[in-house]
Amino acid sequence: MATYLDHNATTPLHPAVFEAMQPYLGSICGNASSLHRFGRLHSDAIALAREQVAALVGAQAEQVIFTSGGTEANNLLVQGFAAAQPEARIAISAIEHMSLLEPAQAVQQKANPVDRIECDVDGYVTAAALKKVLHTDTRLVSVMMANNETGVIQDIAAVAALAREQGAFMHSDASQAAGKLPVSFVGSGVHAMTLSAHKFYGPLGAGALIIDSTLPLKPILYGGAQEKRRRSGTENVPAIVGFGKAAELARSELNARMQHTRALRDALEAELCAFSNVRIFAEHSERLSNTVQFGVAGFDGETLLMQLDRKGIAVSSGSACTSGKTEASHVLRAMAVANEFALGAVRVSFGMSNTQADVEHLIKALKDIMPMQNSAVMLAANI
Repeated sequence: MATYLDHNATTPLHPAVFEAMQPYLGSICGNASSLHRFGRLHSDAIALAREQVAALVGAQAEQVIFTSGGTEANNLLVQGFAAAQPEARIAISAIEHMSLLEPAQAVQQKANPVDRIECDVDGYVTAAALKKVLHTDTRLVSVMMANNETGVIQDIAAVAALAREQGAFMHSDASQAAGKLPVSFVGSGVHAMTLSAHKFYGPLGAGALIIDSTLPLKPILYGGAQEKRRRSGTENVPAIVGFGKAAELARSELNARMQHTRALRDALEAELCAFSNVRIFAEHSERLSNTVQFGVAGFDGETLLMQLDRKGIAVSSGSACTSGKTEASHVLRAMAVANEFALGAVRVSFGMSNTQADVEHLIKALKDIMPMQNSAVMLAANI
């Protein structure tokens, strides 16, 4: 029995999304920049998708800039802002996705100072933490809305209020939040927000940066007038159409999706509490309804992932092997999680296709694997 429990990495394409995309994969040919009727068909499809994506997060259609995904959107935000505001100071949380941390490191090496906003042991990035690193020349603050590993949901409105008070622009990577919890571009107080279609049953290769007109931003791709000259390149119309349809579905099905995945998350956590060597990270924090990250003492996360894979279960590990040495994720290190648990981290992220049987399959697999591990440790100790 194959069990997919890695929906924060990517979700399967919704059948209705695939159906919406199909005409633009062959039967309807054209370039959205062309003036003839074939071009207009594609241009109209993009316009509809722009409205659908904007509606998901309570933004205006003209604020949506389509990109190839969340990574490009984050790079456009950081590098585009740095190009428009050379030497302006940037503050970024310590638990961001690498698609934000690495471009921040790149602009820091050029001209823009970058400050790191710490999180607490519960995974929260607070306004008080931001206040500690704010400078008079801080012009951009970025804190993700929901963490991709732990699922912890941030109080973006509180952080944004402080950033605005200090005269800084506010960005939030909502790639994991959109489609999984109610998101409001206006209500959150941000000037920019990142979205990614494949995180909520849309296609790979489609994302968006939603921006307020006051945010200074230069393009990082040149060569065309697409996306209001913010992002050059012929639009990937099938993916954009799919993005729009996925956003429409996510908006209408949000409550049902949250209820379904929360029931599975609660069932899994109840079972995990019976394991003496398991710790659930950010257990008492407000988290995405579909996400459980836990650590198993005495285990290597990558090894545990592979053992579960052999049993037909797909999960994500919270550790990574670098130069032959296993290291805990930067998120767990920022939360000061003890290495004995952080190195054995596993992330489970549920989707609409999962059932209680999948929870039972995972628990049984963990029970089978743990005695194997304990026997191996005992054997090694006796050698």
